[in-house]
Amino acid sequence: MDRPIARAHAMKLIYEWEMGGDGGEDTRLNLLEVRPGEREADYMNRMFEGVVAHVDEIDERLSRFVRGWSLDRVTRVDLAILRLAVYELMLGEEPEGVVINEAVELANQYSSDKAGAFINGVLGNLWRDMKDGETH
Repeated sequence: MDRPIARAHAMKLIYEWEMGGDGGEDTRLNLLEVRPGEREADYMNRMFEGVVAHVDEIDERLSRFVRGWSLDRVTRVDLAILRLAVYELMLGEEPEGVVINEAVELANQYSSDKAGAFINGVLGNLWRDMKDGETH
């Protein structure tokens, strides 16, 4: 499993959690077929657990940049992608261009035709704001 796949799996766990699931071991082993100890399994788990632990802060940041929308109106798939990307941007471990590009790729693969542009716009504006130090 490589990083983009781990990221996609983390997004799926976040989506399941948003829909009332727990992102538990059954999902990880049976649906995603991720085994503990796989190269990127730790990354997937850390991203999922980080989003869940920081969802209020993530959503507060997001709500400022989904112009004309409330988070309730954002599709659950797009929200899972956005939450994951915002958490990754907050960590600062990956270059912002990689994080944003991967989020757009997830949107192109798992969401609507217009989702990639929406996610790119939200994350680009959010990142510029973070970089300027306004949200730290």
